[in-house]
Amino acid sequence: MRAVTCFAAASSAAIPVTPVAASGFSAWLETQPAETAAFVAGAGFKADAGRVLALPGKSGVTGFIAGKDAKDALWAGALASALPEGIYRLEALSSDEHESAALAWGLGAYQFTSYKQAKRAPAQLAYAPARETLAAIEAAYFVRDLVNTPASDLGPAEIEAAALELAQRHDVKLSAIRGNDLLGAGLNLIHAVGKGSARMPRLIDITWGKLNDPKLTLIGKGVVFDTGGLDIKPSSNMILMKKDMGGAAHVLGLAHMIIAAGLPVRLRVLVPAVENSISGEAYRPSDIIKSHKGLTVEIGNTDAEGRLILADALSLADAEEPDLMIDLATLTGAARSALGPELPALFTDDDALANALLAASKAESDPLWRMPLWAPYAKYLESPVADINNAGSSSFAGAITAALFLKRFVEKAKLWAHLDIYAWSPANGPARSVGGEAQCLRTLYHVIKNRYS
Repeated sequence: MRAVTCFAAASSAAIPVTPVAASGFSAWLETQPAETAAFVAGAGFKADAGRVLALPGKSGVTGFIAGKDAKDALWAGALASALPEGIYRLEALSSDEHESAALAWGLGAYQFTSYKQAKRAPAQLAYAPARETLAAIEAAYFVRDLVNTPASDLGPAEIEAAALELAQRHDVKLSAIRGNDLLGAGLNLIHAVGKGSARMPRLIDITWGKLNDPKLTLIGKGVVFDTGGLDIKPSSNMILMKKDMGGAAHVLGLAHMIIAAGLPVRLRVLVPAVENSISGEAYRPSDIIKSHKGLTVEIGNTDAEGRLILADALSLADAEEPDLMIDLATLTGAARSALGPELPALFTDDDALANALLAASKAESDPLWRMPLWAPYAKYLESPVADINNAGSSSFAGAITAALFLKRFVEKAKLWAHLDIYAWSPANGPARSVGGEAQCLRTLYHVIKNRYS
């Protein structure tokens, strides 16, 4: 987990930046000296979101004005790249606005430079963010770095190494079940999906917290690359499959936020890490595999692999009767067809939990959208030869049937939520760039903190 370097110590030498919303621009302009107003008008500046304008003085630039989007809490993220390299301070903001701007600035300053040098460094903000804000930025960087790394350099072993880095940073326990040992542990679905690859599948297990604290379990899909298996994807659908371990990256990032804050929970993080590859060892359509729960699963499609590895992890975690169990996964294209790339799909049977998550998503500018666990669609998962089919008989409601499949492996957890995420930004935004993206981390952290603090 790399350090966040876009913040600097407070200094009188920091260049002032005054945010101005378009709605208040005329009023602001009237308060300025005549020469400043004339210069701004002559430059054609209208306080459009993300636009900046240097204000000249007798000895050079005296400061900047910046367009502020009053409807976007993360507007300040654009300033990290819109402003020239240097150290800046934001003017005329309340303490809450400053903290929100710092979060956005940090998110907007992210650069992925593992394979290509950045053209310039981001602008720095002279501000010391709160520990929670810094942890949220660190977690987002961690998620983005992992998702952006190609599968050539990020296999199941490297996912485990990233988890170990997190564990060592916080001095917490990590264990892993690898290769054929998965069979001995009854984790046959994880083994089946991963056995077609030369890179050994595994289940990574992190635990932290006091034994008597409420049990919180996070489970993340860790498919480092998804060819589709023998039901191979077309090339157009395979190009972004390095991001199919996005769920794993998210639960590790969220764990960092929880542990850094010292929340009073007994945390368990489970990451089934596999590569869904093609070889003579690959599992096949029509195979029947006994799950950790004991249910037999007929393989209707080898490209519906994420729900298989999650099923074993959910069953293993469910046996501990956690107070709250959450899984995150880049699971279905159907969720993206329904909601697009910016809205993760939320599934839970508990209305109170759903309402808390949706309220937090608005407060944190970290959106979610609830979708139904529509029980009648479970008929699509019926199999004549096994307890359940992993793909089902219908092309309809793919995100819902995937969630219903997972639900079959959850019985004892007091509360369970499934989040079908995209983990990718296809376009630049004020606090994000094209590439790997952390979604709903702040939302989940907010709800967990409020529930257990």
